[in-house]
Amino acid sequence: MRIPAAVLASAHPVPAAGVTLIVVLLGVAVGLDPARLVVLGGVMALNQLSIGLSNDWLDAARDRAAGRRDKPVARGDVSVAVVRTAALVTAAGALALSPLLGLPFAVAHGVALAGGWAYNAWFKHGMLSPLPYLVSFGLLPALATTALPVPAAPAWWACVAGALLGLAAHVANVLPDLADDAATGVRGLPHRLGARGSTVLAGIALTAAAAALAAGLGVGILSLAGLALSLAASVAAVVLGLRGSRWAFRLVILAALVDVVLLVLAGPALAVIE
Repeated sequence: MRIPAAVLASAHPVPAAGVTLIVVLLGVAVGLDPARLVVLGGVMALNQLSIGLSNDWLDAARDRAAGRRDKPVARGDVSVAVVRTAALVTAAGALALSPLLGLPFAVAHGVALAGGWAYNAWFKHGMLSPLPYLVSFGLLPALATTALPVPAAPAWWACVAGALLGLAAHVANVLPDLADDAATGVRGLPHRLGARGSTVLAGIALTAAAAALAAGLGVGILSLAGLALSLAASVAAVVLGLRGSRWAFRLVILAALVDVVLLVLAGPALAVIE
């Protein structure tokens, strides 16, 4: 594998693209103009790539010990130094571009970026592992509303739903690697709860997210249908998770996707205009 491709693979490009797309769609929902959307997308792409790269940089020794053949650094396709440099450069680029969207956005973005890096460096190893996800995902609606020409605060219910989606994302991110992580000393909250308990936690978080969205979206055919689907999937995930079924995790993903769509469809209601 050539070095540029190895660096990109080390950046966790699929989750990075997913989070970037969510924030850009939230920007569309609140009415950002094309120029601001381009900057927002660029900042978030660099933000997410830097977080993914920092993960593979900081976990290089653990990944080698666990024999992670899916990690370019662990396979020797790219050096730790190259990945570290790429992580720092992309983080610096994200921070340098963010003031173009104003000081409130730059502050919110800086906190969200710091949350991702803090998780990789410290929080993933302990009981408070969900905290950076709660903070950073809770700020996603704010990244859209503060990017407006006249910055606005995000609706409280959108931030609550975002934070709870972050908790579910944390579980979804960790579940496939529980055994490898445990073997190399990582003991975050999902590791302590186990696969079944973590899936139940994610289902409960998504049920609560659906409730927050219901509080903010109000009555409408589309919103009610989406909320009903999200709630049904979340409750089913909890029930099946308690039984140890593999379908529980799939339902967690479904509920999360529905909640993201509902957040995007909320449109201008995401911003609190005084």
